[in-house]
Amino acid sequence: MLILAIDTALDACAAAVLDTDAGELLAQEQLLMKRGHAEALMPMIARVMQSANLAFTALDRIAVTVGPGSFTGLRVGISAARGLALAAKRPAVGLSTLSAYAAAIVGRSEQAPVISAIDARHDHVYFQIVGGDGSELVRPAVASIDEAIAASQFGAPHLVGNAAGIFAERWPKVGPQPVTVDAQPAPDISWVAWLGAAANPDSNPARPFYLKAPDAKPAALPPLAQAASS
Repeated sequence: MLILAIDTALDACAAAVLDTDAGELLAQEQLLMKRGHAEALMPMIARVMQSANLAFTALDRIAVTVGPGSFTGLRVGISAARGLALAAKRPAVGLSTLSAYAAAIVGRSEQAPVISAIDARHDHVYFQIVGGDGSELVRPAVASIDEAIAASQFGAPHLVGNAAGIFAERWPKVGPQPVTVDAQPAPDISWVAWLGAAANPDSNPARPFYLKAPDAKPAALPPLAQAASS
């Protein structure tokens, strides 16, 4: 199976092509960025596809991270995945950013739980906890950092995600301590691709996965426009 993976959910723009039969990435690229995903993504995808020497119609599916993450970044990646899927007549699958973070550690077959944590701002995090075997311990949620830590008492964990460092700083000094702290700014695109290969397109649609309303809000209408619209 040939998978094009896309990630623009957080502080990176990334794309990769995975050949599951060969068990390897044919091409990949990542640029760390907080803004500018819209301008960077399509040229990046073109370079990755050229490097893999593939036409879009050769792909079996397109995988994209759908959140939690930046409202603007998510829309960029999801729109690109949907458009390419429609043009190539291939399915697009959506993958949780939290699961993509955890996948690399779960793939090591370790016993310790894995806490994925993404900065939700205002002293809150998006988080999810899975067992070392990938079983769900705490489903994806948004909470204050203290509330998230209180829900995380399953033994010494692996902490991963762009809020892993914040989590570690607030972790109780007594009791089991984190095994590792990996504050990477975005998930590994290779694991986005592998999760995309395993996902069921029918139950993993390429649409935004929000745990709270986006911070971005439409600008208020000026007084005359408000009067005209009423």
